[in-house]
Amino acid sequence: MTFAATILTLYPEMFPGPLGVSLAGRALEEGVWSCDAVQIRDFAKDKHRTVDDKPAGGGAGMVLKVDVLATAVDHALEIQPDCPVLAMTPRGKPITQRRIRELSAGAGVTILCGRFEGFDERIFEARPVEEISVGNIVLSGGEPAAIMLLDACIRLLPGVMGAPSSGAEESFEEGLLEYPHYTRPAIWEGRKIPEVLRSGDHAKIAAWRKQRAEDDTRLRRPGLWERYRGARD
Repeated sequence: MTFAATILTLYPEMFPGPLGVSLAGRALEEGVWSCDAVQIRDFAKDKHRTVDDKPAGGGAGMVLKVDVLATAVDHALEIQPDCPVLAMTPRGKPITQRRIRELSAGAGVTILCGRFEGFDERIFEARPVEEISVGNIVLSGGEPAAIMLLDACIRLLPGVMGAPSSGAEESFEEGLLEYPHYTRPAIWEGRKIPEVLRSGDHAKIAAWRKQRAEDDTRLRRPGLWERYRGARD
């Protein structure tokens, strides 16, 4: 089954972009996933194909019009009724690896990319649109965030990474950051690969990796560490 990605955007030329190379690009060529970038302006009804207007109540910038957005979303739901519609916005719920796995296991996604000051809020009241954030940052538009989300999904599709176990020991999969990695040369600028990794003792290596994952998570991501501890208790 092909994972179908539909992107509603004012800049369809941005896709597949980086997703057209490397693992994702090869998977696209092989038909593992598909990419359909749809121009939001095509759903505007006036001769100027207007997609935005001034914010109600005043203020800087422009807001994407709800009537145009709704028509675009309805079009996507008609062609992909089983795919969730995601809106990329810093006001959304932070994306997690668990949610990425859920999405990658489905038929695909429709992604609504914002611009300007964002979306008319009524689109989220009137249509089944899930607000997603990729972090506490503001981008110039939803397209880079969409590319990030799609990359996270595509790499998990069967056969994309090769071995099925490739994604099993990565950051966030077990609630922790991933342990650090090393490779040859064994000594570089006086810095050595930890001896345990060269011991051949798989039990000791596994214990070291688990301990480093816990230590690094505790020091670097306290919030993630607290959630991990809470899940174990």
